[in-house]
Amino acid sequence: MPIRRLVLDVDMAISEPSLTHLAQKIENVPGVQAVNISVTEIDVETIGTDVTIEGDDLDLPAIQRAIEHAGAVVHSTDEVVAGAYTLDRTPRKR
Repeated sequence: MPIRRLVLDVDMAISEPSLTHLAQKIENVPGVQAVNISVTEIDVETIGTDVTIEGDDLDLPAIQRAIEHAGAVVHSTDEVVAGAYTLDRTPRKR
C-alpha cells in the first residue's frame, strides 16, 4: 500500500539547516511531490517544525536519511496517509 502523506515532527539547530535547504533535501527524495514546513517552536538552540510531505509512494527511511543529512532530526511521525488516494483527517465528534 503506497504512503501518500507523512507529517513529521522535525527538530533542527537554530543556525543550520535553513528551512529552504531542508525542503530542497526532502524534495529531492524520489516519490516526493510536495513539502510544507511550518515552524512550531523556537528556543535558544533549536527550531521545532511540522513537516508535511506528499507524493505517490513515499519512502520514509529515505526521507529520514535526507533530513538527517541536512542536519536535522525526526522527533516523531505524527500522521501517515496510505492507500489508493489521499484521505483527509475527519475530526471525531464527541
